[in-house]
Amino acid sequence: MTLAAHTSNNPADLDEELASERAHLESSRAALRRMRERAQALFATGDKVAGDSYTAEQLGRHMARRVKELADDPTTPLFFGRLNFGGTADRRHSDDADDEVVGVYHVGRRHVTDELGEPMVIDWRAPVSRSFYRASARDPQGVTVRRRFGFSTGVLTSFEDEHLDRGEELGTASRILTAEIERPRVGPMRDIVATIQPEQDELVRADLADSICVQGAPGTGKTAVGLHRAAYLLYLHRERLNRSGVLIVGPNRAFLSYIAAVLPALGEVEVEQSTVEDLVARVPVRAVDDVVTATLKHDVRMAEVLRRALEIHIGEPTEPIMVSDGSFRWRIGLEPLHRVLEETRREGLPYAVGRERVRAR
Repeated sequence: MTLAAHTSNNPADLDEELASERAHLESSRAALRRMRERAQALFATGDKVAGDSYTAEQLGRHMARRVKELADDPTTPLFFGRLNFGGTADRRHSDDADDEVVGVYHVGRRHVTDELGEPMVIDWRAPVSRSFYRASARDPQGVTVRRRFGFSTGVLTSFEDEHLDRGEELGTASRILTAEIERPRVGPMRDIVATIQPEQDELVRADLADSICVQGAPGTGKTAVGLHRAAYLLYLHRERLNRSGVLIVGPNRAFLSYIAAVLPALGEVEVEQSTVEDLVARVPVRAVDDVVTATLKHDVRMAEVLRRALEIHIGEPTEPIMVSDGSFRWRIGLEPLHRVLEETRREGLPYAVGRERVRAR
């Protein structure tokens, strides 16, 4: 949905613009409800359209997760910003060097589309949303106007515009941004998608291969940045990370309870959380190593030793196998068995994940 950029200080025009944005918010919530209802319908009928039991199980699991991801909290704003693009975006921030970004995009916590599939809200993790956090008067990245919205318990109450193409940039003078940053933190931790700063955005969007260590004093946003990085990586590498899984390790259960609502609010509902004690408690401790032995086991080279030890246990198929599927029995020849094994090896999966992959195939 395209709206005209706000350029007037006339109170009547401002009221009309605010009413237009409120209408867009209501339309977006209605669209999100439709998306969730479609997902619920597919979840209810998945076993009737799937070709086999395995496909039905996978479809059911996917749609159950999708229904959870599309849950709406009426007390949380569905979008918190808007970008007006008037020309070519900075090519450093585009997936395609020839892309020209034009139009108006509402930036929010998740992607919402209308009945025709047109975007009504853009996910904060999408490439085009990066300009909401990094564009400036010095480097507008194709953005003519950046708008921030003020909310009170989910109700849109105000907005502020920065005309970056005219050199206008509020920065810390933004009342909406300052109010959101300074809003009293009571109860569980909230997401910070509306207030991510450029230096935080660099950490959140760092490449998957980069290991990030965030240091700082208490209350500086270290945990929030880490959680939003997990959400961003799940958005960008969902299939890969869903296969291997994502685990958040906290110092104690009280801490995990404090942060538990952040990722679900961003639509990520399948991230595991655990304390170190809970991880260790899964296996009985029968002995404690001395310092020298413990140091050796924690040496980074030990990972390669263990990998090679596990590789020894992976054998090559030497004869066909029979697989039962209800009333049928299927004979799988050597050629497809070798192919499945080789494809799984090329993915470089952890041993247990690879073993389950072969079984599923």
